[in-house]
Amino acid sequence: MSEAHPAPTGPSFGEMFIYRFCRAIAVGASRLYFPGTVRGRENLPRTGAYIVAPVHRSYVDWLLVARITSRRRLRFIVKEEVWKSKLFGGIIEACGGFPVNRSGADREALQRCQAVLEGGEPLVMFPEGTRRAGREVQELKDGVGYLSLRAQVPVVPIGIGGAERAMPRGSKFPRPRRINVIIGPPVPVPRGELETLPAAEDDDPAAARRRGRVGRAAVSEQSSRIRAAIQQVFDVAEASVRP
Repeated sequence: MSEAHPAPTGPSFGEMFIYRFCRAIAVGASRLYFPGTVRGRENLPRTGAYIVAPVHRSYVDWLLVARITSRRRLRFIVKEEVWKSKLFGGIIEACGGFPVNRSGADREALQRCQAVLEGGEPLVMFPEGTRRAGREVQELKDGVGYLSLRAQVPVVPIGIGGAERAMPRGSKFPRPRRINVIIGPPVPVPRGELETLPAAEDDDPAAARRRGRVGRAAVSEQSSRIRAAIQQVFDVAEASVRP
């Protein structure tokens, strides 16, 4: 008999109300401080789960990513150090965030990410792992590619132009700057990358995926595709804000 797992559920009416309220305040304030445009919303899947994969150059990136859609709740995976500030951590949690331990392989975080995706919600992950500098997208962590293959969901690349100039590494306070966001076409899941183990008689598709195996080569190839897609939209976003 297969292990029982509770069926994931979407946000309740109350959770969505709090999310939209907090998002409206955060996004509204950020637009005053960081005016700019969001292009490519037609590339966002209207239904089903997907992973949002932005370039990461500034602490304000999550505010810019929150602008991409108001129709659905975005779930953010955020480093656990943010929760040292109860106020800031509480705001992030109300906006759909949950903590991850970056000191090693955080299996619980991966399981929570997979549960979010199995529940049909979009998940935001910064695949470079931490803030970087410069116009080149750095090597990605395995998490985004792995979860994309494991949960069989597409990855939407996000380019954020101008964020590093607004708040570069080492800065304590952001500077008012124009920041543009570019949403690229989803990176699909290649067929045949997930090896599913034999199913039990009472199995369901989600349980079968949980027992599936994803090879390291497949993760590496998917990560390369995602990195190339992020680089493309990042180049466009940066070019759109430069004089």
